Amino acid sequence: MPTDLIEPGSTNTRVVDEQALRTGEHIRALRRSHGQTLVQLAERTGLSHPFLSQLERGHSRASMVSLEKIAIALGTSQVELLAAGDAQHREPDDRSPDVLRAADGARGPFSKGEARLLVHGGRHAFEPLEFTGMNTDPGEYYEHREDEFLYVLSGSLLLDLGSSGVQHLEPGDSAYYRGGTPHRWCSPDGGRFQLVVVKQSPFGGEGGA
Repeated sequence: MPTDLIEPGSTNTRVVDEQALRTGEHIRALRRSHGQTLVQLAERTGLSHPFLSQLERGHSRASMVSLEKIAIALGTSQVELLAAGDAQHREPDDRSPDVLRAADGARGPFSKGEARLLVHGGRHAFEPLEFTGMNTDPGEYYEHREDEFLYVLSGSLLLDLGSSGVQHLEPGDSAYYRGGTPHRWCSPDGGRFQLVVVKQSPFGGEGGA
């Protein structure tokens, strides 16, 4: 699985970029709203105190594996944490249409590739993202309570659904799996593939989109 951009324990003091800074500030605000100290968050996530401190100050960027651990500890989702880095954050009561241009959207490491959020930051009823990768190692399984839909835009994909088997998907193919289904994916030959992945939000119908 992907590693964090800066290893825990590093003494780096440089802000990675504005997106990392906004994400870190959001994590700090969430942690404080839950009455948790950095030490408590470290204990609940298994991540080091120095790394979490750097993350909150924008001095490092977490992988989606680490964001998932933080999200669970703070009662949110890793995609919501990624969305917090979007410069165009939407308020929960904003019900106006949301148009995202091709060059926009919060980006970050996801599984063994890169994800781009396909809505501006904020809470939504579902979480759509664009995934691009070329990994032949599927890595560890992901498993979450929410349903998820996957559509192949380009390239070939091996979708491993645990006990439900492995599916070979081509452009135009899609898959829908229920919450609790272990899943991971990879390229069968190292070629580049692009997906649209839509996950049900853990916030249900909350949000303004």
